[in-house]
Parts: sequence; C-alpha cells; structure tokens
Amino acid sequence: MTRTIRKAVFPVAGLGTRFLPATKASPKEMLPIVDKPLIQYAVEEAVTAGIEVMVFITGRNKSAISNHFDTAYELESELEARHKDKLLELVRNITPPHVSCVFIRQNMPLGLGHAVLCAEPVVGDEPFAVVLADDLIDDGSRGCLRQMVDIFSKTGCSILATEQVAPSETASYGIVDISEQGELVEVNGIVEKPRPEDAPSNRGVVGRYILTSGIFHQLSQTGRGAGNEIQLTDAIARLMSKERVMAYNFKGQRYDCGSKLGYLQATVDYAINHHHLGAEFEEWLRNRVSG
Repeated sequence: MTRTIRKAVFPVAGLGTRFLPATKASPKEMLPIVDKPLIQYAVEEAVTAGIEVMVFITGRNKSAISNHFDTAYELESELEARHKDKLLELVRNITPPHVSCVFIRQNMPLGLGHAVLCAEPVVGDEPFAVVLADDLIDDGSRGCLRQMVDIFSKTGCSILATEQVAPSETASYGIVDISEQGELVEVNGIVEKPRPEDAPSNRGVVGRYILTSGIFHQLSQTGRGAGNEIQLTDAIARLMSKERVMAYNFKGQRYDCGSKLGYLQATVDYAINHHHLGAEFEEWLRNRVSG
C-alpha cells in the first residue's frame, strides 16, 4: 500500500442551519474569515500537506464553492484592464496550477459517512484525507494535515486528529477509547457523542482524518446510526477490527467555526494577525473593549 496521500475529501453538502439566515442561499463553507472563505483555508492546508486532488462532496445550493475554485474570466479581464495586478494574482492563485478539483453531488442527506463514501469512485484504493472546513486549525507553520501526512508516511495507519475536550462537552464529539496517554496512541474504540458519564476518555475527534481505502467497505456495510445518518465514527469503529487506527493530538489552535462563538473568535484572532490591517484592528479592538 502506498503511504503517499494525494487526495483530500471535503464534505461540503451540509445545510449550515446554525448560521441561518446567512446560509439560506450561500454555503456555510463560504463564510469569510477576514478576506478568505473557510473552504479556502481548508484547501490551502491540504496544499501545504502535498495533496494534489481536492474532492468536494457537494449538495444543493453549493455552486458558490465550485465557482470559487473555477476560473473567473470576466473578473480576471476586469482586473487586468484596471492594472490591479496584486488582486489579479490573488484570484488566479486560489489553487496552484498542479492542483485539480473534483466535484461530486451527494444526492441524499445521509450524513458524513455517506459523504465520504461518495468519494470512493475518485479516491479508489488509495489512502486519503478528510477535511471538515468547519474546523479551522492554525499552527502557524506546517498545518495540521501536514503533521498527519508525515505520521502516516511512517505508520501507514489511519489517523484521527484529536484534542482534549471538557468532560461536559463529550456529547458534541466522537470520543476515543485509549489505553495510554500520549501525542500519538492506538485507538481501542470510538463512541459517537457519549454523555459525560459514558465517555471512555475526554479526547475528542476533530475535523481532520487520514483514512485507508478500507474505510469504504466498512461504510458500505454500516447502517444508519445517530440522527438516522451513516456515521463515519461507526465505520471507523468497524475498521479497527481489521487494522490499526491511531489518535493524534495535533499541534495548533482549533476554532470551531460551525458555532457562532468559534466563528467570531477565529475572525477576531485572524484579523489581529492579518498582515495589512492587524495592527489597526487590534488598536481599535483595545479601544472598543476599554471604552
């Protein structure tokens, strides 16, 4: 089996109901953090990890995502005519020339597991990444996915990105069952959104996965679980009976941009660190808070 990760799957078919009415006609993945949409941050992280094929699992009202990664001839012509060279370069370099984008329609809203299964015709028998754009992760250098790709090149095992969560928050995560503590450990089991008293640990899975192609068979055999959906967590639990699965406590700061609070926190932090407006925004924020 190859230990090179060439493809990443981006499940982007969700309705984004927590951000209504903003997401009524526009995908939640297109919500901007300062001047880039969430999905672009996710794709940039994948590019940094050496991934060359971006597989988007889309649904209705998601054409804005494919348009964002497509060539905008009219816009480019207008920018070129106005000699706005820096903006033109930004628009043209949203994805590097060596990166290709594939769009697959998820025709039924059957959950994350089903979305990943939809990618099988493109992924085939290769190991691959799954990236949830809701989770914006900033480590200031390599990126979370680069860390995981490097580990996979040595282990060849499926890897789940995890972080410590408050015991009161276990019902919002898939929680891994582990026998030992450490940055990279083997997973004995995984439970989807357990109550605090039932959680096997407080180590929650977040939106980054490296998976072997064996997950596709497990997904095809997995019935509907929580929420009457095909749960990726359930298929990963089945995969553990066939091969090792590791949990990795990644380096970096995660923002849960699927929640309004996390989205606002990311917006403020990224604005403060923005190369053009950071200093000015931080000064305004200090005055706003103190005044």
